[in-house]
Amino acid sequence: MILLSEEATMEIQSYQNQAELLLKEYLLADSFIPYTSVICGIFACKMVYDLTQLFSSVYFKSYLILSKVQRNEWNNRSISTVHAIFITVMSLYFVFWSNLYSDNRYAGMIMFRSSALSTFTLGVSVGYFLADIGMIIWFYSSLGGIEYVIHHFLSLTAVAYSMMTGEGQLYTFMVLISETTTPGINLRWYLDTAGMKRSRAYLINGVVIFVTWLVARILLFMYLFYHVYLHFDQVKLVHSYGLLLIFIVPFILSVMNLMWFGKIIKGLRKTLAKRQ
Repeated sequence: MILLSEEATMEIQSYQNQAELLLKEYLLADSFIPYTSVICGIFACKMVYDLTQLFSSVYFKSYLILSKVQRNEWNNRSISTVHAIFITVMSLYFVFWSNLYSDNRYAGMIMFRSSALSTFTLGVSVGYFLADIGMIIWFYSSLGGIEYVIHHFLSLTAVAYSMMTGEGQLYTFMVLISETTTPGINLRWYLDTAGMKRSRAYLINGVVIFVTWLVARILLFMYLFYHVYLHFDQVKLVHSYGLLLIFIVPFILSVMNLMWFGKIIKGLRKTLAKRQ
């Protein structure tokens, strides 16, 4: 057992105190949270990408025979899956379980409520969208076409505005719940790439995607617009740019969701027809 001298112990304690001061006074200070969280989001994306590449090359034989383009997409989808799980859990918490946006809470108008945790969460999501849209453009169009660029740009703009201003965070989290569908979509791609298109898992996956898409991207958006209607007296107090984002972004995403939902129904019908 190595015993440290009193001088060394005091020096270590001094460094520890300085680190804690840096964390509390700067990195986690309210004014720095947006920037810290975005950096954390980008760093997390890079870490997940590298870990996926390392883990997959060791434990998945099929990964090694994929083309370079397919490997990039494999790694990219792992990032979107991790982000989807994180942001779905946090969004469900803020929208349905937290008292932050509760109508029963007498702490100002819902449209202008925020907290350090809600802002940090949105910042991590901004970091993800920045990293992902960068990869989509860099590897265009192997990771997605123009519709993905539009989707990510709209999401990035709305989430970043809500993070920086604190306005309309409730509706931002409602929209982000739609990320619930991402793990299922990615799993479908993995199953297809692994040659399991005729498996029972592929069929079950299609049904799960249909249900989650209907709930998280169709019905939930209808609830969002209904909530806006009920709280329009507060919504109209938001700045013009924020008001534009509250109405335009969800509307455009709703149209895109309906278009994709049509493709999902068509694909599910085709899969069920082959089964019969």
